[in-house]
Amino acid sequence: MQGQAQQQAYDRGITIFSPDGRLYQVEYAREAVKRGTASIGVRTPEGVVLAADKRSRSPLMEPTSVEKIHKADDHIGIASAGHVADARQLIDFARRQSQVNRLRYGEPIGIETLTKEVTDHIQQYTQVGGARPFGVALLIGGVENGTPRLYETDPSGTPYEWKAVSIGADRGDHQEHLEENFRDDLSLDEGIELALEAIASTSDEGTAPDGVDVATVSAEFERFVELSNDEIESYLEANDLLATEDDEQTEE
Repeated sequence: MQGQAQQQAYDRGITIFSPDGRLYQVEYAREAVKRGTASIGVRTPEGVVLAADKRSRSPLMEPTSVEKIHKADDHIGIASAGHVADARQLIDFARRQSQVNRLRYGEPIGIETLTKEVTDHIQQYTQVGGARPFGVALLIGGVENGTPRLYETDPSGTPYEWKAVSIGADRGDHQEHLEENFRDDLSLDEGIELALEAIASTSDEGTAPDGVDVATVSAEFERFVELSNDEIESYLEANDLLATEDDEQTEE
């Protein structure tokens, strides 16, 4: 009982380290990320792919109202996993920083620069009393001077750069699929296929086009582009990942 009471004393305050050097509130925020549906990023020489599982909880919900991938600037996209409301706040912050950089320096913000601005903002909420950490992880992907970059942000405020990465539910299974199938010479189309395969790898049924979001930033045009449902359906069909009508009826 005494040990439990001692732990509760440390996990109630975000500014207090436990005797073994842990910040319990940050660890709880990471658990919130694990409860969110998955988002996956793949970096290829031709650009960056962001894909997100956005399967709705009810057939009555409008699929377009579930937003997991956002445009931060013309050349940057952000995917999230965890608390959606927290993600919206960080994405709005990222958009403001992107616009400030354009106004101040007359050039688009760098991917690494933006990521560190966001993670600095996240980190402040791990050492301020009366606040809580952001219960969300982000994938920030884009093209900087023709070079694709892909970063992950953590609730602790730590940035990581990846070639391919998954955040959210079933991260271990998705990451294993990415590690087994990723190649450094993937084309952008192959990157899209790999991301969709990773999302489908944890589902017994197929994937419906309105149950996943996909966006790319190509190295050639340096423009954020969201794929339409028809385009997503063609990729799913070509890779035998498309949910059949029988599967959809079973889910309902």
